[in-house]
Parts: sequence; C-alpha cells; structure tokens
Amino acid sequence: MILKFKDLTIRNATVDDAGQLATWWNDGTVMAHAGFPNGTGQTAKDIADSLKNDSDNSHRRLIIEVAHIPVGEMNYRNKGKATAEIGIKICDFSLHNKGLGKKLLSMLISSLFNDMGYKKIILDTNVNNKRAQHVYEELGFRKLRVLENSWKNQPGELQSSIDYEMYQEDFINFAK
Repeated sequence: MILKFKDLTIRNATVDDAGQLATWWNDGTVMAHAGFPNGTGQTAKDIADSLKNDSDNSHRRLIIEVAHIPVGEMNYRNKGKATAEIGIKICDFSLHNKGLGKKLLSMLISSLFNDMGYKKIILDTNVNNKRAQHVYEELGFRKLRVLENSWKNQPGELQSSIDYEMYQEDFINFAK
C-alpha cells in the first residue's frame, strides 16, 4: 500500500523500518497511551521478523511520512466478515494537534473501503484519549460501548476503553 495526499504518505512497513519502529515502541512517552509507559521491549530484529508475516489479506503495519520523513505508524487487521480494525500513532509530538491524524485516517479509511472492499471499520481507544475520540467522531465513527476497567496497562493499573465502528456511508473524508 502506498497512499499519498499532498506531503503525506502512508506506506507498508518493511524490515528496513524495524529500527525506527523499535525506537518508537521502546519509548515510554510514545507508547504510554497504548498501555506501555516503559516501552514494549521489542528488538529491531524481533520487529523485522514479525514484519515478514504482514500481508494485505491478514494485517499490515504502515509507516506515516511527512515530506518523506517517518513520523509515525498506522496498522490494519482483517477481522473477517469484511471488517478491518485500525490504529494510528503519530510518534513525533511536534506534529500533534495539527489535523494530520484526521487526514491520515481519511486516507487509510478511504483505501480500506474503496480499494480493499471492507464494509466496516472498527477501532478502540483509551477512555482518557479525548483528542483521539474527537477525531474519530468527526470522521463518522459511532461509539458502540465503553468497557470499564477492561484491561491493565504495563504497571498493572486498570484502564477503560471505548469501542467504535464505521460503515462506508458514515465516513466523512478529510483528505480530498
């Protein structure tokens, strides 16, 4: 997958990206929202080996570039029944609150619906991630449920999450 909009690019992660992904994934400030305030502890070699199993039919890790510079990652996973689960992480904090997430998600969602034939897209987010919730709802995602104290983060603290879903007719594209 290679998606472009102005100076934004979303492309398949390759083994050459393993070092960058390891840097992000082992940075607790980047990974805290995902429950890993101490980082994941994965090595570049582990990540490279894992990337070899990515496929369009099962799941893909994707690299986000702004002006050809890697600044974050996205992913999608085929959940069956024409449903994809997605995620996004803009790892360069200087790019937060600039509208990039909305554009990048629009690019990915549009491709999943129009190019890959998915009928529904799902995601979840931490109940405390208000910025992400705002973006998801602007794109047309509907809140399905709040799962109170449904998982524990790395230090063992109970966390709550929100499940969202979107059908193609709900999608509001911000990357046109």
